[in-house]
Amino acid sequence: MSTTVEQHRRDWLLAEIRRTGGTWTVRRVEAVMHGSPWPTTGRNTARKDLRALAAHGALIAQDNEITKRRTYIPRLLNLRSAA
Repeated sequence: MSTTVEQHRRDWLLAEIRRTGGTWTVRRVEAVMHGSPWPTTGRNTARKDLRALAAHGALIAQDNEITKRRTYIPRLLNLRSAA
């Protein structure tokens, strides 16, 4: 099974999110994608990518009740060994 362009884009985005950390919004993803191999990524694609990464457990979605905006933070990886 070959990896799709969509999956390559999401893998690249997740690596960037993990590298830089912090809180992520659709606007921040749009800005980062301008310097990526997918510079024409728009708002809707950024929204779908964040939602998909959260659905797969790589990001944690946070809803702000005051601003009514959703932000995402990277889920911390447990790198401790089981031994």
